[in-house]
Amino acid sequence: MNRNKSVTLFIQCLVDQIYPEVGDAMVAVFQKLGISVNCPTEQTCCGQSAYNSGYKSVSKTAAKRFIEIFEKSEVIVCPSGSCVDMVRNHYPSLFRNEPDWHSRAENVGGKTYEFTEYLVDVLKVEDFGASFKEKLTYHDSCHLLRNIGVKDQPRKLISKVAGAELVEMGNSDKCCGFGGTFSIKYPQISTAILDEKLDNIMSSGATTVVGCDVGCLMNIQGRLSRKKLPIKTMHIAQLLVQ
Repeated sequence: MNRNKSVTLFIQCLVDQIYPEVGDAMVAVFQKLGISVNCPTEQTCCGQSAYNSGYKSVSKTAAKRFIEIFEKSEVIVCPSGSCVDMVRNHYPSLFRNEPDWHSRAENVGGKTYEFTEYLVDVLKVEDFGASFKEKLTYHDSCHLLRNIGVKDQPRKLISKVAGAELVEMGNSDKCCGFGGTFSIKYPQISTAILDEKLDNIMSSGATTVVGCDVGCLMNIQGRLSRKKLPIKTMHIAQLLVQ
C-alpha cells in the first residue's frame, strides 16, 4: 500500500466556520490509518467564491496565499470537491500568463485531493470498520462529480459500512440548488431545484443523506428542517468514524 507519511488538511471555509466536526472526523480517519495530519492555521479561503463571482484579481490574491502556504506539503486533502476543483483546475488558468506562478499552481493542484478520492484511489482503503444501521442515500455534488470525476469512491466507502443500506435516489447527480452565491442571488430558482432534490430523497426511503460537500448538505438540511422532515444529512467523513 502506497501511503504518505503525512497529509496536510485543506479545510473548506464552511467546515472551518460551521462544521468543524467534519474536520475532526477526517483527522480521526487518518489517525486510524497511522498517518500524521498537518493543518496550517494560517490558511484562508481558496478564492472560489470570488472567482465564481467574476472577481479574478481578488481570487488571484487568495490563490497566491494558498500556494505559498501549501506548496511544500507532501499531499493536500480537502473535504470539498468544489474547492479541490478550484485549486486543481482553475488555479493554473488564473496564472496562465505568469509562468512562475503557473508552475507553482500546477504543482499544488497536482497533489491536492478530495477526501474520498484520496482514500480510495491513492490509499486503496475502503473499509474503516464503521457501523451505522440506517438506510442511506448519496447526493452527488456537481463539481465533485463533473469536474473532479468522483462518483464511485464514496459509494465504495458507504458499501463497507456495517449495517448501512445504500439506496440510490432518483437523479442523484442533479444539483441541490446551492451553488454557493447562486442560492443567495437566485433564491426562488435555488429553492425550486432543492425541492426536486427533496422529493427524490423522500422517495428513496432513506433516513440519512450522505454527501462529500458540506455546502450541499447544509442546503439540503436547511430545507429538510424548514419542512420538518425527519431526515438527517451527514458528511462521509463523519460516517466513517461511526
